[in-house]
Amino acid sequence: MAQQATPVRRVRLGKAIGPEPTAVSGVVLLLPGGDEVSHRKPAPLLATSYVRTLGRRLTRAGRDDGLATHVVRYRYRGWNGSAANLASDALWAADEAVRRYGDVPVCLVGVDMGARAALHAGGHEAVNSVLAIAPWLPEEDMAAAPEPVKQLAGRRVLFVHGTNDERTDPELSFRLAERAKKANRDVCRFEVHSDRHALHQHRDEVLALAQDFVMGVLFGRAFSRPVADAFAAPPPLGLRMPLASGFGKSSHRQRC
Repeated sequence: MAQQATPVRRVRLGKAIGPEPTAVSGVVLLLPGGDEVSHRKPAPLLATSYVRTLGRRLTRAGRDDGLATHVVRYRYRGWNGSAANLASDALWAADEAVRRYGDVPVCLVGVDMGARAALHAGGHEAVNSVLAIAPWLPEEDMAAAPEPVKQLAGRRVLFVHGTNDERTDPELSFRLAERAKKANRDVCRFEVHSDRHALHQHRDEVLALAQDFVMGVLFGRAFSRPVADAFAAPPPLGLRMPLASGFGKSSHRQRC
């Protein structure tokens, strides 16, 4: 018998979360986590539950502004070294958003390895902002090229990281944010004190922070005072901004 050809895997956008607006004026592309090395199929839907929860929150907040929100379905589960498969898939997704919706701003929102993909793909011409939640970053190696940051120039970039993260080193994200801030003043970083990688302990605050940032960068809504202060503060203050307990419950009274 002839050997059956292996099907070619293709990256795709998941169905829009919630009702898709008739007139789209901004797009969020959600990039789930992944593995350092793996050519297996992407993680099942259960593994993307966090980004879907975030996506539902953003969709509700941006419904009246014309927000379309999609989860990116990778070809492979892994980053896979120099192939940087997840970053390539993120770039494809930004191209696809332009094809579908035209000249509208795109925010890349990534978690874990997806956050690394979002940062790498942040230079796409349609992308005006990147939200990197608990980003997986490689250990710094003098023999290897450092993670790129020049592509983030002209974008607004927010890092969020738990200080007790057991999977991804928060100091690596601080140092990357510090380098990015030198190339782009519109970079800030929030630390979620005592929280771990999944950010369960302060989940509501993290979701509220993400909403505050995304509605501001895509639709020009005023940032809450803590976010505005974080962008304005010089390093290291604006890169070690504590995420206060209860953020979001009172931030509407603290708009700039």
